[in-house]
Amino acid sequence: METYDLRHDDYIAKAAEFAQPILIHLRQLIHDAAPQIQETMKWSMPFFDYKGTVCHIAGFKQHCTFGFWKGSLLSDPYNILERSDAMGHLGRITSLADLPADEILMQYICEAVELNEKGIKVDKSKSTVKPPLIVPDYFSELLREHPQAETQFNNYSYSSKKEYVEWITQAKTEATRQKRMLTAMQWLSEGKSRHWKHQ
Repeated sequence: METYDLRHDDYIAKAAEFAQPILIHLRQLIHDAAPQIQETMKWSMPFFDYKGTVCHIAGFKQHCTFGFWKGSLLSDPYNILERSDAMGHLGRITSLADLPADEILMQYICEAVELNEKGIKVDKSKSTVKPPLIVPDYFSELLREHPQAETQFNNYSYSSKKEYVEWITQAKTEATRQKRMLTAMQWLSEGKSRHWKHQ
């Protein structure tokens, strides 16, 4: 299996201008820390795997994010992780200056890889806290333009919101995503859930 995925190149090339150097830097840092890591795409975002998911990066209109798959298990000796932040474990990244020192981040990446090597899993039985739902900027902005749909979305349960977000983010093409977003605005304005046809 190839270490690099051309879909990551495409994703970065289409990212906002400010985001590109951040995403390129994070991508290289991940590979420098753990050359055995392999790239893939999940939920339309660049992911990095080794014996399971290690971390992911994402670029939005006004910020970037970086997240560890098992962030709750990391020791965090430098106290850099925002464990409850929907914006990823490093918060909103708007420039390279927002990132921790390379050596520190590489240490965290190595620890995350080690967790996978040892087969250590997050104990979900002890946690009733759902992972924060990441609502893409482009979807949030469209919701703000449709107050009725936004109110309905905000009033929905975690799972109902997640169904809409996953439907939007898993679109294979930009055209499909735009079409789904417009449909979502219509359905939400009418008080309909994502799977209303099957209820």
